[in-house]
Amino acid sequence: MKKKFITALFSVLLVGGLAACSSSSKDEGASSGTKDTTEDKGMDVLGQTVQFDPNKLVNKGEPIKIDYWTWNEGDPAIEMAKEYEKIYPNVEIKIVNQPWEDYWTKLPLSLKGKDGPAIFNIHNSQHDILIPYLAPYDIPVDDLKADFTSVDPHVIDGKVYYTDSLINTGNIYYNKAMWKEAGLTDADIPKTWDQFREVAKKLTKTEDGQITQAGFNYNFENYSAIYEGLNYQKGTLLFNEDGTKVNYDNETTIENMQFLIDLYEKDKVGSKDFGKEAKQSFGNGQSAMVYMWGWYLNELNTNYPDIDFGVFATPTPTEETPFAYDRYNGESTPGINKNQTDEQQAVAQDFLKYCLANDEYSKKGALSLASFPTKKSLADDSEILENPVLSAIAPRVDRLIWPGAFPATVEKTADQTLDDVLYNGKDMKQAIKDGQEKMESEMKDTDFTSLESSYEFFDEAK
Repeated sequence: MKKKFITALFSVLLVGGLAACSSSSKDEGASSGTKDTTEDKGMDVLGQTVQFDPNKLVNKGEPIKIDYWTWNEGDPAIEMAKEYEKIYPNVEIKIVNQPWEDYWTKLPLSLKGKDGPAIFNIHNSQHDILIPYLAPYDIPVDDLKADFTSVDPHVIDGKVYYTDSLINTGNIYYNKAMWKEAGLTDADIPKTWDQFREVAKKLTKTEDGQITQAGFNYNFENYSAIYEGLNYQKGTLLFNEDGTKVNYDNETTIENMQFLIDLYEKDKVGSKDFGKEAKQSFGNGQSAMVYMWGWYLNELNTNYPDIDFGVFATPTPTEETPFAYDRYNGESTPGINKNQTDEQQAVAQDFLKYCLANDEYSKKGALSLASFPTKKSLADDSEILENPVLSAIAPRVDRLIWPGAFPATVEKTADQTLDDVLYNGKDMKQAIKDGQEKMESEMKDTDFTSLESSYEFFDEAK
């Protein structure tokens, strides 16, 4: 009996050992070993102008494995990779998911060598680090422009290395229960800032001279985003006309900062002392309205599921169309590693085209990240427009401006400037002047040039 048991155990270990060797070989080799011999797959061509024809062999049908790196578990490319593998059984796309902090340490290092991922998620804030390693898209720029908005700012010497798949901007989130309690209806949703002030007053509660419910709360790292939007609404650029110098110290910045301070000190709809985190205050039912970007939608749904909230577009100075409604930022399409082999790059380019031609790629990303799709075919999609953030952004997409991935000091210094005025009693004009000087000093060694001039309505700026 012992001999039979040992023999059986040895067989199990041997099989397990072979399986382990097989798994290791798979990880280190080029692919899973499956060959594709079916060229005509009987599938429809995807896309409008940028098209993807699945009826072909990829890598001549020979097995191949490529890596796709991302930091985002909700990245729509992950699901697209699974669908792509079903079409091409000879292709394995290995998903490598890294935490955000690790991602930007490991990715640049890997791209310097020959073993970096063939294709990877991009964030435009890392443009300068990544651009030396990017291969241009094997898609005509005019075709991209035909299908997607927001391509122009990403054209470099006639080529595109990545563009925006989604765009996001700020909106006003409001507590529906508080809204109803104050006797407000949908007809009271403000279109102008003057109307907004009156609504905020109605939503504010006090007790013994202390605010117990803020009508509007901007206590967060949001001042910089609000001021940028307010300045753009009045036609004031964030940078000078040639895009090389920050434009912070000006009358519009002073006017808009005074407006925000007056909301607290004159209108009494909020307070600098009403907590430092507007997002938590709103989630805890203490603030009736806050200005937040699309990411806040998921945070509310996850952390504050009991809050019944709505979203409306940020008000403007008048009901006339402004120079721009606000600044936006984009979620980028993937980048392709120019240091990978020709075979890996070819598969990466094909997979990229599959994503860009497929409406589901943009749609899944939009709904996951509450960011509006740049793909024109989805502009009127009913499921997109059912999302409260996306429905607020939809009518304004053409009038959102992107200044480019500017240095962090532009926002950090602006936030500190308001803190100095609100909390430290610093003279406003002097604080803004000092902020301008600090931004200039910290930007002097950068090569940043604003992309504001690529905005369709740039000539309308003051």
